[in-house]
Amino acid sequence: MRRVFAITLALACALGTGCAVGPEYTRPPMTTPERIRGNEAASEAASLADRAWWEIFQDDVLKGLIDEALKNGYDVRQAAWRVEEARANAGIARSEFYPSIEADGGWTRGRRPLGSTLGSAPVNLSDVNLGLTWEIDLWGRIRRLNQAALAEYLATEEARRGVLLSLVSDVATTYFELRELDLQLDIAKRTTGAFQETYDLFNRRLEAGAASALETSSAKASLASTAASIPDLERQITAQENRVAFLLGRAPEAIPRGAALNDQLLPPDIPPGLSSALLERRPDLRAAEQRLVAANAEVGVAIADFFPTLSLTGAFGGVAPQVTDLFGDGRTWSVGGGLLSPVFQGRRLKNQHLAAVARWEEAKVQYEESVTRAFEEVSTNLVAYRKLAAEEREQVLSVDAYRQAVGLSNSRYVGGLSDYLEVLQAQQQLFPAENALARTRFERLAILVQLYKSLGGGWRLSDPGWQGPERQVGAAPESSR
Repeated sequence: MRRVFAITLALACALGTGCAVGPEYTRPPMTTPERIRGNEAASEAASLADRAWWEIFQDDVLKGLIDEALKNGYDVRQAAWRVEEARANAGIARSEFYPSIEADGGWTRGRRPLGSTLGSAPVNLSDVNLGLTWEIDLWGRIRRLNQAALAEYLATEEARRGVLLSLVSDVATTYFELRELDLQLDIAKRTTGAFQETYDLFNRRLEAGAASALETSSAKASLASTAASIPDLERQITAQENRVAFLLGRAPEAIPRGAALNDQLLPPDIPPGLSSALLERRPDLRAAEQRLVAANAEVGVAIADFFPTLSLTGAFGGVAPQVTDLFGDGRTWSVGGGLLSPVFQGRRLKNQHLAAVARWEEAKVQYEESVTRAFEEVSTNLVAYRKLAAEEREQVLSVDAYRQAVGLSNSRYVGGLSDYLEVLQAQQQLFPAENALARTRFERLAILVQLYKSLGGGWRLSDPGWQGPERQVGAAPESSR
């Protein structure tokens, strides 16, 4: 009996080293630009994406918010469970390599009919069986199934990393917009105070007969218009705080503040790195390629289904009136094999193969689209960051000029060289200019965040330090590193 099982096992191992039908995966040829449009300097290997997020953002409060979001954010936790599901599915596919062993047993008691030649006394019958079935992977069907499951798992892991990067981006952008609203509220309150003084002055002059009703009404309209923006900004600030709290996995609540918007540090220029490195950095591109690997393996599975499957079976057990005799005279065993080959399937197998090839072609186009979109995003954000820097420089000059105009008009009014309407007009021009400068400052910060994301920032996400300076969140399993 032992010899039979040893021979069977050796045969299975020999047959299990058969070929794997279907195409072997190779990355599709891609035409990538030698230099990213908008990168005027010579291409360098160094990239903004090589830096961890806590090196990009210098606001300690923002760092704490991001760290909390990576720990408690809803998207992060959902992504972690999707990885666990994919890991389990890969384990299910891997189990196909091994034999399936099942055991069953039973006991019955009964009596034979009267007149039986064996007598009619009650009879006990016990049985126990151990059965084995093992599909021999002649054509690599199981290996291809495992390749597909592993690729899906790796794609899910890359998607998890993409969720982490997106969450860092979302928290930073939402926080910067909150600081912009804070600055706009401060501007609105300062401007309202200035317009209040102007209106009070015009009102006193009107009562004294030194000012016209038109001038006073104009001052009142400017005051009311600016004052009306304060409750609107306060409403937006509350909504923005609630958005930040949601990203952190909290109930709606106030959010602490760190550096003011104008005190947030911005790098003067951003090196995008080599264009070829983008394919290896971005989690979405790595996930798209793993889905292409899975589709490629599924083509192999569809081809293998055209061929016969070989299964080995074995059984060992016993049947006896007494339990103690089960493995004595009542012992039974059997060893066998079976070959199952498709003969007529109504073109089912053919269409399965065509469907698998179509899925592979679709995945290939999706991968190509993802790569092209990645370069488009990097180029657009790179140009936007530099153009916004130039725009901000001009707006700073504009705001400085308007502030100087307000001061000069005040001096002219005090010296009796002009009326106060000139002061009011200067103030009316300063308010939107200050708001525009605040908006441009936020847009530069937001573009910095988007550029970091589009470059695949923190691309070594399996490094323990990437997710936080003191802690690793949702680490990738050892097998995927």
